[in-house]
Amino acid sequence: MSHYTLENKRVVVIGGSSGIGLATAIQAAEAGADVIIAGRSASRLEEAREQITKVGGKGASGETLVDVHVLDNQDEQQLEAFFARIGMFDHLFTPGAAYTRGPLTSDRETAESCFKGKFWPQYFAAKYAALHLSACGSITLMSGGFSQRPLDGGASYAACNGAIESLGKALAVELAPVRVNVVSPGTIWREGQEGTPRGDHFKDYEKLSLLKRVGYNEEIAHTVTYLMTNTFTTGSTLYVDGGYTLI
Repeated sequence: MSHYTLENKRVVVIGGSSGIGLATAIQAAEAGADVIIAGRSASRLEEAREQITKVGGKGASGETLVDVHVLDNQDEQQLEAFFARIGMFDHLFTPGAAYTRGPLTSDRETAESCFKGKFWPQYFAAKYAALHLSACGSITLMSGGFSQRPLDGGASYAACNGAIESLGKALAVELAPVRVNVVSPGTIWREGQEGTPRGDHFKDYEKLSLLKRVGYNEEIAHTVTYLMTNTFTTGSTLYVDGGYTLI
């Protein structure tokens, strides 16, 4: 059996009911993993379970196993209880985040929202996951291109993403031989945004990247599954942004 596989592995995705998290859960299941997804909405989790089961491969149980858990990842106690409940597993991905971006003149709540909704949830997820990860397992955190190329009006957001990338390096040292990496996506397309302000933002991004387009959930998921399966990659940040950070 190839070492570069997710067959018979248990993969946990916090924020796995939509977007990049769901795409990653689907690809992990297709590769033969048993998948555990967590998020705030029970109904969305059940919809995601159906999608993953429909396209998934055969996990350790002999069939696609998708376990779902309602979880507020901004609640440290819930995170601790979640990992204690699921027991031993192999790989963690933590894309679930909620925050508001604003300029330096923003109120304190807005300024702190990036750390509250993106940094600390990943920090505490790693803390409590580490107790249950297999020695050959991995953690993949998620930052964003603002860490390397901030635009106007997002100082705290840029700082948060930079902090996540530094956290990934520090945890790679502290948790070895468990591998810890960071994926840093560019702007990712969302269905149904045509003709909206966010859709206009997507058009603007096309001018900011070398490839002149936005990215897709499946492209980020492909990178995450690479980081799960490449056993010699740790302490790295992969910028999957179409060249946004190079212009």
